Amino acid sequence: VQLQASGGGEVPPGGSLRLSCVASGSDFDYYAIGWFRQAPGKEREMVSCISSSHSTGYADSVKGRFTISRDDAMNTAYLQMINLKPEDTAVYYCAAGISWSVVPGSYDYWGQGTQVTVSS
Repeated sequence: VQLQASGGGEVPPGGSLRLSCVASGSDFDYYAIGWFRQAPGKEREMVSCISSSHSTGYADSVKGRFTISRDDAMNTAYLQMINLKPEDTAVYYCAAGISWSVVPGSYDYWGQGTQVTVSS
């Protein structure tokens, strides 16, 4: 599975972005998808994840502001982000794995990352 993340950009505080993660290869619907982010000098952290059965999970810091979804027919997962804050600034990565997990090491495939900058 190869993953391509896109949709990042620079927005002011309170702005919105939608990230996309397009997968090539087969059996996309078999995998759990996770969105992670990494800010400079910080460890990579889970933002949100969605299982193959569409169960979802979110980091406390983004609950109520971010929504993860997937369209298995399009081999695509999304991360809708609203009310963005400066602390959301990071490189965002999507990942695919067999297990639905908050641990980056549980995911087998990673996209290249897309930069999200929230700044006035």
